[in-house]
Amino acid sequence: MPDHGPEAFSTSRLDALPLDVAHADEMTAVLADPALYTYTGGAPEDTDTLRARYARQSAGSPDPAELWWNWVLRVRADGCLAGYVQATVRGARAEIAWVVGGAWQGRGYAKEAAAGLVEHLRDEGVRTVLAHIHPGHTASAAVAAAAGLAPTDVWEDGEVRWHRDLAGGASRQAEQPG
Repeated sequence: MPDHGPEAFSTSRLDALPLDVAHADEMTAVLADPALYTYTGGAPEDTDTLRARYARQSAGSPDPAELWWNWVLRVRADGCLAGYVQATVRGARAEIAWVVGGAWQGRGYAKEAAAGLVEHLRDEGVRTVLAHIHPGHTASAAVAAAAGLAPTDVWEDGEVRWHRDLAGGASRQAEQPG
């Protein structure tokens, strides 16, 4: 199973670059829309706060059994950053998330990035992918479905657990926490 840091990967229109503190300057503007936090909570962060968070994330998990893989998404056509994807990897299981800035939404970037992330994780030996999605967040549910995940009957912190078994496709069966 994976035991290293995140490696860059690409989709047809996006380059997923391992997160670096230097990305905070541009990402502050990408993540500035308060609407991005409607379902996840929180608020836009200033550049210094984002730099500090990126430094913590880039340093990795304090738990040696857990990997924190974070990437920013660069739109190849114009070279600008448009969002991020992330995976918390424990053995053959990864929990994923994605955010695309408001100015880049509606272009299919989130679906493309999430599907690319899942395929990248498969190549890295991950066999189970999970995401947690607020039941009212239909756009995020569409992204998860496009990446081959399916909702389960499991709820966690007010969100529905979505699941994909990479050895056999999407699963609609509830998975036991753990």
